Amino acid sequence: MSNFDLLDPSGKKAGSVELDDAIFGLEPNVPVMHQVVTAQLAARRAGTQSTKTRSEVAGGGAKPFRQKGTGNARHGSIRAPHYSGGGVAHAPKPRSYAVKTNKKEVRLALRSALSDRAADGKLVVVDAWGFDKPSTKAAKAALAELGVSGKALVVVGRDDATSALSFQNLPDVQLIAPGELNAYDVLVNEWIVFTEDVLPTSEVQS
Repeated sequence: MSNFDLLDPSGKKAGSVELDDAIFGLEPNVPVMHQVVTAQLAARRAGTQSTKTRSEVAGGGAKPFRQKGTGNARHGSIRAPHYSGGGVAHAPKPRSYAVKTNKKEVRLALRSALSDRAADGKLVVVDAWGFDKPSTKAAKAALAELGVSGKALVVVGRDDATSALSFQNLPDVQLIAPGELNAYDVLVNEWIVFTEDVLPTSEVQS
């Protein structure tokens, strides 16, 4: 465990919190992060592309001309791939692009990504947002006071609807629930912002 500054929404120190070294203190495993993120992006692909082979194109049942004596190359159907309007050779068909990754790899990739952000000083832990009512203006001001600029991943508890509504209209902010944390979303955002109550521990991530 290592101590980390706990801030209030105004950017002032409100105490300290212990970061679990098993999550925030690892040497990032770049190959595993690459493998997991690639698999995650592949799984997002719809895989619905489809074209017709020569057996699926309508027409072309009759031999276009006799086999010999015409001076032309022999052909059996005008729906062959080299004909205009013919089928497609090696046609793409609907398929799944999902790649199997085991749970240990997924957990290691997430922990590596969080450790990388912590090592770069791009991790912020807030005691509580304390919004009385949803306010995009207050949320934007709070991030500015915390020194967060650019793209930020804000982890909000499922019961904290006021904070979620406050941040959801900020274009550079991505909201995510604690149980949905993943390596890709951590890596595509420059900053990671937690509140103390949703800070992950090795017991939760195991």
